[in-house]
Amino acid sequence: MAVDGAPTAAPATGLPGSVEALEELLVTQVPSGLPRLPDEELAPLAGPKGAEDLAAYAEDPEREREVLEDHGYRFGWERFWGTGPAHVTGVFVYRFETRSGAGAYAADLARNEAEHYAAELDERPADLPGGCRLLEVDAPADGGLTAPAAFAWCGHGVFSVGVTAVAGSPEAAEDEVRAVLAEQLDLLPPG
Repeated sequence: MAVDGAPTAAPATGLPGSVEALEELLVTQVPSGLPRLPDEELAPLAGPKGAEDLAAYAEDPEREREVLEDHGYRFGWERFWGTGPAHVTGVFVYRFETRSGAGAYAADLARNEAEHYAAELDERPADLPGGCRLLEVDAPADGGLTAPAAFAWCGHGVFSVGVTAVAGSPEAAEDEVRAVLAEQLDLLPPG
């Protein structure tokens, strides 16, 4: 039987419509057992993130606001665990209007961080979903890191998801990132 019209993706259901609803979809513990850091005790503050908050991280906040608007940024949430600068894990979940906006933003972040740390970006890491990128910084020289680190960014439906870990070894950092990322992606609707 022929059907008229163009094929389109079914509308996503169960997507968080507010930053408060998004918070409920974030991981609450990390495999390393690091204690959760209170959002209000961090600088900059963790927790809910509007476009202005993310733009403030950039060297050119006005340009970053334009990028966020172009990608369809709606809201986000950041959460951290740690015991000091050499042992910290972070999760960043940002909600966008479209899948393409979320995926493009994740790719932009990955490229920017690879450039910042002068490290090689793995655009197709083994055992991570398509659309994920992985970066390892084995011997931090600059960029503010105090120990080996791993970073992952994924477009997951209408979400841009990032996980970072600074740990005692590159292997420990990557193990933490992979485990936290898997759990975080499982908590989000496919969107």
